[in-house]
Amino acid sequence: MAQTVLKHAVSQESVAADLDAVRATVTGVIADIRERGDAAVREYSEKFDNWSPESFRLSDRQVAEIVATVPDRVIEDIRFVQDQVRAFAQHQLASMGEFEVETLPGVRLGQKHIPVRAAGAYIPGGRYPLTASAHMTIVTAKVAGVPRVVACTPPIRGEIPAATVAAAHLAGADEIWLLGGVQAVAAMAVGTGTMQPVDLIAGPGNAYVAEAKRQLFGQIGIDLFAGPTEILVLADDGADPFTCAVDLLSQAEHGPDSPAVLITTSREVAEATVAEVERLLPTMPTRDFAGPAWRDHGQVVVVDSLDELYELADAFAFEHVEVLTADPREALERMTQYGALFLGEGTCVSFGDKVIGTNHVLPTRGAARYTGGLWVGKYLKTVTYQEVTDTASQALLGRLCGRAARVELFEGHARSGDLRASRAAGDELPWAEGR
Repeated sequence: MAQTVLKHAVSQESVAADLDAVRATVTGVIADIRERGDAAVREYSEKFDNWSPESFRLSDRQVAEIVATVPDRVIEDIRFVQDQVRAFAQHQLASMGEFEVETLPGVRLGQKHIPVRAAGAYIPGGRYPLTASAHMTIVTAKVAGVPRVVACTPPIRGEIPAATVAAAHLAGADEIWLLGGVQAVAAMAVGTGTMQPVDLIAGPGNAYVAEAKRQLFGQIGIDLFAGPTEILVLADDGADPFTCAVDLLSQAEHGPDSPAVLITTSREVAEATVAEVERLLPTMPTRDFAGPAWRDHGQVVVVDSLDELYELADAFAFEHVEVLTADPREALERMTQYGALFLGEGTCVSFGDKVIGTNHVLPTRGAARYTGGLWVGKYLKTVTYQEVTDTASQALLGRLCGRAARVELFEGHARSGDLRASRAAGDELPWAEGR
């Protein structure tokens, strides 16, 4: 594959070193919360968020008072977006069939979907109140039928994020806690004196939150392994460099470690996009995040053909892929490794992040090679059941089980099959003599 790299990202060695430090910190916090529960949670909230209220959990009265402070237009917008998310999740649920089939006389096999009993929704705060994450995690869980959803979100510079609380409440959260970071994830996972544990935790977060979910996976389920937000823009020679630049920066502002990459078949588009990024950056209010992200993690690659463009795009396996080509829907056939596709100039990644209805909790760091993003099925356990009532089938399966199990030297399994064949058809049980 012929390609020209006009802009490189920083070495991944420095990224790995940063992750080692994060892992060590997270390990210590989780261990402390396991041992000391609420006391440790309070200490870390004071340390990291300067937040130590009488109770981290908001009462119904407090929620109502906070929601009442949110402007009507904001509430209307939240309701509209949640309607979009809910409708898409309902279509996903409708696509998941339960069934029961008779495979042999009297042999019934079935599949059903059972929601997890309790889910945790982590809604990031920090610098930005990410109300949209409440829609994605809580609404989707409730469509799946999860009876208890716990929402955790941190204070922002010591203040209650009213719009986020309103979004969590309107989405259907059963509990809302003003608690963030590793301490929130660990509390939801292991439980404390005041918080009952959940079975699954979903939602994006910073490197510490992502690492906490990774370390706790197994004790609880998680939506997916996640890292910094990623955007990959695919452009041909007809793409608008200004649009490319605006959209690259739209995701770079998530954080100083957010990769923003352009792959294009046109050197002219590549060079013009870089120039537009450099022109726009100094005036961005979020340049303190977007600037380092572009400087350290931005890449621009020129390839010779669309074939090479799609091949390289799949190798990146990025979270968001925006396709600005003459035939953007071609990507649906040409690509297999991505979190979500955004097709054509009329669509942007920000629509997916904020308003359009598809879920914005998506795989990063190459996880798109083996998983998609958060969806209604993540909150469901797909289980099977079986029943054999016909004696002829019991005899057939019992004899077969005996033979198959003895090939594998599993005598106990074989005897279980023998017993069914004996009861159904009178087969002898030589190993049961003297019973």
